Amino acid sequence: MSGYLRTAVLLAALTALFGGLGFAIAGQQGMILALLFAGGMNLFAWWNSDRVVLRMQNAQPISPHDAPRLYEITAQLAQRAGLPMPALYVIHEDQPNAFATGRSPSSAAVAVNTGLLNLMPEEEVAGVIAHELAHIKNRDTLIMTVTATVAGAISMLANFGMFFGGAHRDRNQSPFGPIAMILMLILAPLAAAVVQMAISRSREYEADRVGAEITGNPLGLASGLQRLEHYAHQIQNYGAEANPAAAHMFIINPLSGARMDNLFSTHPSTANRVAALQELAARMGQSRGGPGAAPPAAAPGPWSGGRRNPWG
Repeated sequence: MSGYLRTAVLLAALTALFGGLGFAIAGQQGMILALLFAGGMNLFAWWNSDRVVLRMQNAQPISPHDAPRLYEITAQLAQRAGLPMPALYVIHEDQPNAFATGRSPSSAAVAVNTGLLNLMPEEEVAGVIAHELAHIKNRDTLIMTVTATVAGAISMLANFGMFFGGAHRDRNQSPFGPIAMILMLILAPLAAAVVQMAISRSREYEADRVGAEITGNPLGLASGLQRLEHYAHQIQNYGAEANPAAAHMFIINPLSGARMDNLFSTHPSTANRVAALQELAARMGQSRGGPGAAPPAAAPGPWSGGRRNPWG
């Protein structure tokens, strides 16, 4: 199923959910208002979700002058992948991480945390960039960005439901009354989790595989995933914690440092991803390290302590 079709299916399901919840709160009138709201939100998400997600994470655009080496590596990898050069953004977060966004390859962007450049060697950064380019190549970014926008709006719908249901409870317009409000409080956060899980975990495995083929170095990405996982448990990502609806977009779950509940995890096991990359490397005739081996510690990096930026 193409990225555009998956997005249409997801948005249709969310529209039906909003309509059903509106009916539960305020009957036919509530359903109509909810459907109108859902339609407007879907249209907004389709055209603006990439910009919204970048703003949610306080991503700042960077130019070739700011980081020429990063631009050079990204341009080389994009050329290998047969993609246009994406726009590059930086997020001032100490936790190393990255994500891609955009409706299509021609309007795509890759955002990297400063921690990625500070704490990881070039080989691993290249693997991470290639993984994000794979998402762009596979057209995952459209559904990822729309999902982030919609998931963030679900909490707004819950607040709207409580207000709207309370305002009309005495008029008996809700077929369920107070029960509907309780269900709204329970179902809204669960619906947000389901929306994020609607993006199949298999997309990460596929992006790992395609990214490794772009670089020709599966073990570099495998080592990078191990380091990312290690630091995700050590360093909090404050922007992601403030906007968890976009957590599924990152290459590694950015909430791992503070939230250990994986019941609704949007990312597959890092150990499984590393094992798959090691199998790919073996098929490509590469061999290094062993399953689950911890990456070596990295020295303070290019964006910290007033040092010269080696990516620049």
